[in-house]
Amino acid sequence: MSVIEGKVWGSTEPILQSPAVEVHRIKVDLGAYCSQHKHQSKINMFYVISGELEIQRWKDYGLCDSTHLFAGDTSIVPAGEMHKFIAHQETEALEIYWAELNHNDIQRTNVGGASYEDKESESVIKDGSILGNLFPREG
Repeated sequence: MSVIEGKVWGSTEPILQSPAVEVHRIKVDLGAYCSQHKHQSKINMFYVISGELEIQRWKDYGLCDSTHLFAGDTSIVPAGEMHKFIAHQETEALEIYWAELNHNDIQRTNVGGASYEDKESESVIKDGSILGNLFPREG
């Protein structure tokens, strides 16, 4: 069952909602627009199915970039960037959200180590591969 939510600018319908990604079908009335806003951690992508959608993005240096999207066009708004959309025609689009993992997010308070005996056993390669110690062959 799909739940359609009315908005001042049209409607939104969640197609997929998971911890990793969300997909919403939005329908935006001619001349309607959403609030200027930003998402703290979600990246926001717009894919236009039909109509014309203008995406306005405010940069950290005070300027506003404007992109007009038509059927088949896509625009991506990074997390933390102020943006809004305006429909210049009756518009149907997919709004897709996801968060990007920071692969360098580790914060160390010390350095790991191993005992001398552990180091000796780690250096033994039984089958000539790097994974030989992790997955030793039986027999």
